Amino acid sequence: MSQPVEQVLTVAAMRAAEAALIAGGSDVDALMQIAGRGAAEWVWRVGGHLPVTVLCGPGNNGGDGYVIAEAIRTRGGTVQVIAAAEPATIAAKNARALYHGPVLSTDAEAYGEVLVDCLFGSGLTRPLDPAHALLLGGLAERHPRRIAIDLPSGISADSGAPLNPGLPDYLLTVALGAWKPAHFLMPAAATMGALRLVDIGCAAAACAPGVIARPRLAPPAADAHKYTRGLLAVIGGAMPGAAQLACLAAMHAGAGYVRLLADIAGPVTPDLVVDASPVSEALADRRIAALLVGPGLGRDETARWRLAVALAAGAPVVLDADALALLHPGEVHAQAVATPHVGEFAALETSFGLSGEGTRLERTRALAAASRMTIIAKGPDTIVAAPDGRSAMAHRASSWLATAGTGDVLAGIVASRLAAGAESFVAACEGVWLHGEAARLAGPAFTAAGLAGHVAAALAECL
Repeated sequence: MSQPVEQVLTVAAMRAAEAALIAGGSDVDALMQIAGRGAAEWVWRVGGHLPVTVLCGPGNNGGDGYVIAEAIRTRGGTVQVIAAAEPATIAAKNARALYHGPVLSTDAEAYGEVLVDCLFGSGLTRPLDPAHALLLGGLAERHPRRIAIDLPSGISADSGAPLNPGLPDYLLTVALGAWKPAHFLMPAAATMGALRLVDIGCAAAACAPGVIARPRLAPPAADAHKYTRGLLAVIGGAMPGAAQLACLAAMHAGAGYVRLLADIAGPVTPDLVVDASPVSEALADRRIAALLVGPGLGRDETARWRLAVALAAGAPVVLDADALALLHPGEVHAQAVATPHVGEFAALETSFGLSGEGTRLERTRALAAASRMTIIAKGPDTIVAAPDGRSAMAHRASSWLATAGTGDVLAGIVASRLAAGAESFVAACEGVWLHGEAARLAGPAFTAAGLAGHVAAALAECL
């Protein structure tokens, strides 16, 4: 299989991409063969030697299903098609004519090991009608392995919202041509299982979000020292544990020197430098490459002053947790990265005069533009957006990240990447990937400190 362009396209953008392919000399039938046969490869890997049932709808997603079924049949697999309706497009009719296996009616009690859902694809905007919903649900109950083609039927491609209650979940979802927002957005993303992409040759679309992928990093130069690798200053506050967690993560994420600006009475890890001098004096060090403000900062007048001093320093900065609650519009600059969770995100929208309307992707891009910050909208469906319009969506990470302190770890990783010299949007994407990979390596039931301890191993996978 060829390497696809890693982009996320809305329904409208995907239609434009397909139209461009056709204008360039392809035709719908050829594209359907490429998409269907590519998807059939993934179906075969899951259960090519097991009985497969393909549920075909009337549109081109159903046409893809007929191509998949024929590809499995010609490879010697056992396959049957359930036709939810007669093909309604020319390409779907042509694909149906090329399929030479059994086609069953909707009242057949079909059983099998693998169900391939080709009922409706990414263009669906209304709920499945009751008959189709009942048909899909019944087949899902009778097939233990379920694969969705392009998107699970009954999902809004652009928002990730289910259009019907009680939709089935899937072992695998095979995207066709490009990723869709719903592949990365909750609640739909939680039901899709593993994600795979079949390339049909779509060109890169202007302003389309990318997908956060493994960074390509390099070890320090042969003549590097701790300052050339980047000095990160972390501004502590009322709750020193959160800042120390961020420092622990940052020390494993590439910065050469992490310094905690705080007055801490208790012990700290021996390789962490603590500077108890006034923040205004500590920030006068011109060697500081980046700042992190927020974890454990507090929300009193002292915390507010520390934030103001940090922002006035003008260095690239990550704003997290309490810093987001204390932030005043107009204080930030283009080298700032904000890492809000859902509640903090909504509060920032209010602060910057935004309505909060639209999909999660649209809202994140709007907040980045209005605030002039790179925004990491963190959560089970993390999105990164920059003020200049760039954006990227993250694959699902471990749900064990729903643990206190893991946001401090993310902030420390991103700040470390900033200190190491990455531009704000790039540092944000690198940090999100490293955070998710560290969680995968940590296994189940980790603590935030345990997560931080796996950041170095995640970084090693990028060298």
